[in-house]
Amino acid sequence: MKTQRLRVFAPATIANIGPGFDVLGLALSSPGDVLEVELANVPGVEIVEITGDGGRLTRDPMKNVAGRAAVDLLRRAGSDRGLRLWLHKQMPLASGLGSSGASSAAGAFAANEILGRPFSTRDVVLSAIEGECAASGTPHADNVAPSVMGGFVLVRSGDPFDIVQLPVPPGLRVIVVHPHCQVSTAAARRLVNERRYGLDVIVPNIGNVAALVAALYTSDLQLLGRSIDDRIIEPLRATLIPGFDEVKSAALGAGALGCSIAGSGPSVFAFAGDDGDAQRVGAAMQAAFTSAARLDSDLFWGEVSTQGARVI
Repeated sequence: MKTQRLRVFAPATIANIGPGFDVLGLALSSPGDVLEVELANVPGVEIVEITGDGGRLTRDPMKNVAGRAAVDLLRRAGSDRGLRLWLHKQMPLASGLGSSGASSAAGAFAANEILGRPFSTRDVVLSAIEGECAASGTPHADNVAPSVMGGFVLVRSGDPFDIVQLPVPPGLRVIVVHPHCQVSTAAARRLVNERRYGLDVIVPNIGNVAALVAALYTSDLQLLGRSIDDRIIEPLRATLIPGFDEVKSAALGAGALGCSIAGSGPSVFAFAGDDGDAQRVGAAMQAAFTSAARLDSDLFWGEVSTQGARVI
């Protein structure tokens, strides 16, 4: 007999990881979203409650990312059962930490679990992508794939869909500072879509993505840090983040291996090689946001999560 009610956690993520726009992502240890799911006898998906969103998210299951992901997985499973969802947001919205991606991942993963796992992890990601479309309007997996699968994920192709899970070097620490301001993913994408790029920036980015993947396989943290060099997206989106240049400079000055924008921003991430460096880098980044932009901020740091979405 299938379990009637489950509680799942899906982690926040960092998309792009510098040069890998829409193709690279990683899962954070914290924060993340919690979703409760219950089987119902009435077909369809009902979102019973949403907490932690300040009343900003819709409970319409086709417009809410968690609901839409669950609806898609139910449809693909051909199930005549329904689902009731309780979504508990535990991260800021429009933060660059994959808030919609975590909710999408939670919706798809929870639906798959409570139905008895009819689909593989890869297929769960496909339903999570469908959920993410409700927020961004475009299908992309660089947030939802690591939120479902954990670790580092490379999206080789969207059509045909092909994703590759990459190794996590031992000792690597990731630091994220979220300033108390917002950047809309849709607005950040419009900024990118309005530009055209030459080989002078495209070629260095290709080299950095390739080097980043090599660094993960060889556990070369110095090479990983040098690879966090984005010539295409970062210069555009940095203009949307008050104090970004000062924060990046502070991070590198405090010993960060590399530093860039988390997803669409305004969160900024950095890598470090141990706990002590991670703490120093995080403190320096927060101080820079305060001094350069008069912005308070939240700090998250720790290991890259290798678990991804899971039942709790």
